[in-house]
Amino acid sequence: EVQLVESGGGLVQPGGSLRLSCAASGFAFSNYAMSWVRQAPGKGLEWVSTINPGGTSTYYADSVKGRFTISRDNAENTLYLQVNSLKTEDTAMYYCKQTRAAARGQGTQVTVSS
Repeated sequence: EVQLVESGGGLVQPGGSLRLSCAASGFAFSNYAMSWVRQAPGKGLEWVSTINPGGTSTYYADSVKGRFTISRDNAENTLYLQVNSLKTEDTAMYYCKQTRAAARGQGTQVTVSS
């Protein structure tokens, strides 16, 4: 059974940073491209970033490019998202998922507010 457990969210001021983590189990993590998506209150799901299985290629939405960094540790079956220079519009529930699958974890809340 695929399990994805996100953590690391919180309340931060504009300009702040967080490091989100996603602990994966139940599948061969190192064989799968992984993604972060987010959902702001009252809005649909938004793709944020994707990383290939080996961690050598990364892709970002224009809205986060230059501020967010996706990475992975295949030895630890963990996906990360370093989020810097946070803006109020980054407030959302953040989820990790296998890129080609719909299932995601329970999410971790990021709230950016002064």
